[in-house]
Amino acid sequence: MKTVILILNAGSSSIKFALYPAVEMGGASVLYDGEIDGIGHDAHLSVLDAEEKPVAERTIAGPATHHGALSALLDWIAKHSGGIELAAAGHRVAHGGDAFSAPAVITPTVLDKLEALSPLAPLHQPHNLAAITALTTLHPGLPQVACFDTAFHATQPDVATRIALPRSLTDKGIRRYGFHGLSYEYIAGVLPEHLGERADGRIVVAHLGSGASMCAMSKRRSVATTMGFSPLDGLVMGTRCGSLDPGVILHLLDHQGMSSAEVSDLLYEKSGLLGVSGVSDDMRDLLASADPRAAQAVDLFVYRIVRELGSLAAALGGLDALVFTAGIGEHAAEIRARVCRQAAWLGIDLDEAANRTGGPRVSSDGSAASVLMLATDEQLVIARHTRALISVATRHPKALRG
Repeated sequence: MKTVILILNAGSSSIKFALYPAVEMGGASVLYDGEIDGIGHDAHLSVLDAEEKPVAERTIAGPATHHGALSALLDWIAKHSGGIELAAAGHRVAHGGDAFSAPAVITPTVLDKLEALSPLAPLHQPHNLAAITALTTLHPGLPQVACFDTAFHATQPDVATRIALPRSLTDKGIRRYGFHGLSYEYIAGVLPEHLGERADGRIVVAHLGSGASMCAMSKRRSVATTMGFSPLDGLVMGTRCGSLDPGVILHLLDHQGMSSAEVSDLLYEKSGLLGVSGVSDDMRDLLASADPRAAQAVDLFVYRIVRELGSLAAALGGLDALVFTAGIGEHAAEIRARVCRQAAWLGIDLDEAANRTGGPRVSSDGSAASVLMLATDEQLVIARHTRALISVATRHPKALRG
């Protein structure tokens, strides 16, 4: 019988999951991972083993809910021929607000506080919490841990998080939070393997995927980031606009006759690479397209990265290394090359051959600033926090009540 912890990343239409040993075995040590997609319709459960070989496929009759999807997953775990026993579950949760600057064992009190934060991340938080609630019903008594995408940025100075609004509003929590913290935490942890003592220097990490942001680190702690109050801010993303003059929103409301719900849908779902190109929100499609609008979307994506890189380097007082990660950052050599060429003024000199073959170091030996391409692993970060917190909670049972 294997004792494991279940890691969940729940979205509106899918749940990504992984199973890790309940005791640290060294390395990534993932036992199984997979996804349940199609929530809201006929859903599909797929499970891969540690070698990424398919071991299970199952259809879940629709309209599938988070409850039904997790029920199917727990059923597979219970019937697994090798014998699996759940010790705990760890969840990716978008927003921890001011209250949570570190992972937390989920109690009724904690869950109430997280639900109150849903307006700050309306497209992410409710679905994260739906998985927690469903698992609480399906597996009562199973310890659960929330790991927050905002927590890594809690080390930022006040000047980096403050918004120039009246204090009556900022005192209510309207400030810059930053996101993708689990990814940045993982990268911060592996930097010494690639940079040695320079890992504690002036580092900018570019998490480039369908959601995209950048983070400036000093001593491997966050000092500034491109996302702010919400996951809309900063870089151009797959379907999200990135930084936007607030006057545009006022214009849409007052002069284009749009409702707040329509503006929200526009900014979250119809903008970004998709909106500019009219072709796709997938960088692979855009790079392969001959449509000039696709080229314009890619140009804007790169321009904003380079501009934010300059801003973050200014916050750090220079640049010792640039790290690319996440889907586009890890796999789009052309994007890495274009960013590096336009950022040559920061002392970056790209090794074109290394960039094409995937690094991990893609800068030349003579480059003043190192450039790395590193895969991120948010699931592993959640697994480690879950192990640590459940171990503490087991020794102090009151931590599991609230």
